[in-house]
Amino acid sequence: MKKDYFQHKAENYEQDKNRVNTVGNIAKAVLKVLKLDKTMQIMDFGSGTGLLLEKIAPFVDRITAIDISSSMNKMLDDKRDNLGCELEILEIDLAKARLDQKFDGIISSMTMHHIEDIQKMFNNFHTMLNDNGVIAIADLDIEDGSFHTEDTGIFHFGFDREMFLDTAKKAGFKNLNISSACTAVRADAEYQIFILTGNK
Repeated sequence: MKKDYFQHKAENYEQDKNRVNTVGNIAKAVLKVLKLDKTMQIMDFGSGTGLLLEKIAPFVDRITAIDISSSMNKMLDDKRDNLGCELEILEIDLAKARLDQKFDGIISSMTMHHIEDIQKMFNNFHTMLNDNGVIAIADLDIEDGSFHTEDTGIFHFGFDREMFLDTAKKAGFKNLNISSACTAVRADAEYQIFILTGNK
C-alpha cells in the first residue's frame, strides 16, 4: 500500500500564503508562455489541491488532474463546481502506471523533484501528447535540501537547468526553452523556480 505523504497536510495545504503565492506566480508564467484555448484538453501532473489548474481552467476545455494522494484529490474534488472547465481526477502513479490518453498539453508545478526517473517521465509525457502538444513544467533550481522541512517523497534537491532541458530533448521534445518563473519564499530563505516549455 502506497504512503500518502500529504494525508495530514491536505486540509491546511492552502493556508500557507507563500505556497499559494508561488503557485499563483507559476500559473502566470504558464499562461504567459503557452497559447491555450477552449478546445484544449490538458493534463496537470501532480495536481495536488488544484492551485495551478484552477488558474488555468478558464482557458481550456478539460483538465485531467493526476495525483497519487487521495487526500489532495479530495480537496480538489471539492472545487469541481467552481472551475472554469470540465475536470477529471485520476489517482494513479504515472511513474509506474501507463495512461492511455492523449492530451493537447501537460502542465506541472513542483512535482518532478518527487520523481526518481525523470527521463522516463519525460518519455511518458511525449507519448501522451498529441502532435504539436505542449508542455510547461515548473520546478526548483538546485538547492541545499532545505526547501522541504519534512519527507514528502523527495528524490531531487532541485535540478540543473541544462540537465533538465537535455532530458526533455532526449525524450523528443522540440522548441525547448527554460527560463526563470518566480521565487519561492520559505521562512528566511528564497528558492528559484524555473519553467520548461516545448512541444512534441
